[in-house]
This record gives sequence, structure tokens and C-alpha cells, in this order.
Amino acid sequence: MKKLILLCTVVLLVSCTASQKTVIAAKKTLKGEWSLDKISYDRSGIFEVTLYNDASAECLTGGIWKFIPNNNTGKYTVNESECTSTGARNFRFTIPQPNESGVYSFLFKPTDEKKKSTNNNKGYRMTLQHLDDTTMTWAQTVSLEGKPFVITMNFNKIQ
Repeated sequence: MKKLILLCTVVLLVSCTASQKTVIAAKKTLKGEWSLDKISYDRSGIFEVTLYNDASAECLTGGIWKFIPNNNTGKYTVNESECTSTGARNFRFTIPQPNESGVYSFLFKPTDEKKKSTNNNKGYRMTLQHLDDTTMTWAQTVSLEGKPFVITMNFNKIQ
């Protein structure tokens, strides 16, 4: 019985350590500047989508996102001249441990320059579908007409 408990404890510690190392590696990969090159949807049609209670998908496409993992902060830009509010936005982020299915999330919270929430302390959860040294993909599932609607954001690393 003692051997079984010891074995279970070792397996649990090893699995937790492996996922923690994966999160640390993901944050190192994330560090730097990324271009949000494409936002797509899981169905065809024309949709008016406002992301992060801030700007339309069109205004965010082409923006630059900077991630600073050592303090879990960053900035993104809204730079389309047709957009009502352009410029840099601050945010906090984290990549928590994977869920029981092994899926990683990306948690994002808009902040001001002093790192205080600008959205009544609300944040957003996306699935981190892909991350490597040059590309990253997030998927956010929202509800549209009572059905799941998936917004996919594709990034390319600049530096």
C-alpha cells in the first residue's frame, strides 16, 4: 500500500512539473512582438465583432502585440485610421496549467498604464491552439444566436 501511494505521488509530481515546464517554455516563446495578421470565424457570413470590449476585428487586424513574460504584461495597438480609438492598449496575461484534457488557455485582461483593470476586473479566456517560434493561434468561443461561435486569431512573430 505504501509503495502504491509513493508511486502515485511521484507520478503526480512528475506530471505537474512537466506541465509547469511547458508553461514556462510557452512564455519564453511568447516573448517579443507579434503581428495579428488574420481574424476568422467558424462559419461564413458578415459579422460585426467587437473584441475585448474595445475594438472591431477589422481595427485589431494588423495590430502589433508585445508580450513581456517576466511580469505577465504587454501592449497591443489599434492602428487603422478608420477606427474611432487608435493607439496602444495595455494588458496582463497568463497561461495557466492545462485543463484535464491537456488544453492550454490564454488569459487576457485589459489594464491601464498602471496595470489596473479597465474592464471592471473582467478578463477573457482563449484556447491557445498553437504556439511555436514564428506563429501563434488563439480561439475564443462566444455565443451567437444561442450557438457556439468560434473566433480564431492568427499571429506571426516579428521579433
